[in-house]
Amino acid sequence: MKPTLVVLAAGMGSRYGGLKQVDPVGPSGEAILDYSVFDAIRGGFGKVIFVIRRDFADEFRARVGCKYEGHVPVDYCYQDLADVPAPFAVPQGRTKPWGTAHATRAARALVNEPFAVINADDFYGRDALAKLGGFLSSVDPASLHFAMVGYRLDLTLSANGSVARGICDVAADGSLRDVTEMTKIVRAGDVAENREDEANPVTVPLDARVSMNCWGFTPPLFDELETRFAKFLAARGQEMKSEWYIPFVVDELIREGKADCRVLPTDSAWFGVTYREDRPAVVAAIAALVAAGEYPANLLVR
Repeated sequence: MKPTLVVLAAGMGSRYGGLKQVDPVGPSGEAILDYSVFDAIRGGFGKVIFVIRRDFADEFRARVGCKYEGHVPVDYCYQDLADVPAPFAVPQGRTKPWGTAHATRAARALVNEPFAVINADDFYGRDALAKLGGFLSSVDPASLHFAMVGYRLDLTLSANGSVARGICDVAADGSLRDVTEMTKIVRAGDVAENREDEANPVTVPLDARVSMNCWGFTPPLFDELETRFAKFLAARGQEMKSEWYIPFVVDELIREGKADCRVLPTDSAWFGVTYREDRPAVVAAIAALVAAGEYPANLLVR
């Protein structure tokens, strides 16, 4: 059974407007997302599911999904703010999405096999999708054995400002103990610093492993998401800006002893456009990978 790639694309229209985050960064007009799908196909994945918003579904299918027809089966589901379990309801005036765990939950009716979850606008690299594909192809689909690709912190920083990262505590056996969210990390010489408290910055090693939302899961996760989303809504559902994130769910399951998560280390660089000024560096980095033979000048999925 080949694993499935679940791509969280519901927020792709929100940062710059329209679908700007699928603008070209590759030499033949490829978007970052095209490289993830290409890497997933050669990493052994058998299907791609895009989690999108209904209001740009037609545009997304026309500009993105159609490119993969004939290369891999593609399906779609929708992150809908009103998709909450009874008896809960969306508080009046709320427009903010519920977060990445809610977006992942949106795929529950379409996934029956081990699956990966990634962001649509992040470049993860060939090694990451290959390692996830290998893990998911051999994992017991009925288990709660998960995986997460762990990147070196220094390969995920931006030269144009601070970044938010999940700093991983990894046990000697390679399992994830927990993830500490730090929201204002910058390079500071031979280390990095989290400057949420400017007066008391927290030093972070540059080789610390970080979570970039590149996960491997099994189908039983969906039952856990259903139960835990109800608990989240009971506690924080009336807040206008509360969000429910994947690392929160994984951390809870680990602490309760219900699941374990293998950290799959990679030294591949992660690329993303955190700031508009990051785009030229992403274009240059991809051009270098193409020149080195990592990718064809024109991806087969196009």
